[in-house]
Amino acid sequence: MSNPLAPPPVPVTLVHTAACHFCDDARSALDALALDFALDVTEIDLESADGAALVALHRPALNPLVLVDGAYFSAGRLPRRKLAK
Repeated sequence: MSNPLAPPPVPVTLVHTAACHFCDDARSALDALALDFALDVTEIDLESADGAALVALHRPALNPLVLVDGAYFSAGRLPRRKLAK
């Protein structure tokens, strides 16, 4: 049974690519944070049309691109403490 007073899950989008250790690390970090925080994580492959569109829009210097609630959050190594805040 869900708690009606609990905040809704925060949407997090992870745009990743194959053979990317930062991408694997970000996924693991998001899984760990989801144990303590309500997160709704969506993974999008960089090679997909949606992934390419997000990368063209946000122009990240590194992979993965991470969006929180649709806004740019980070690229490259995921800043865990910043996300937890």
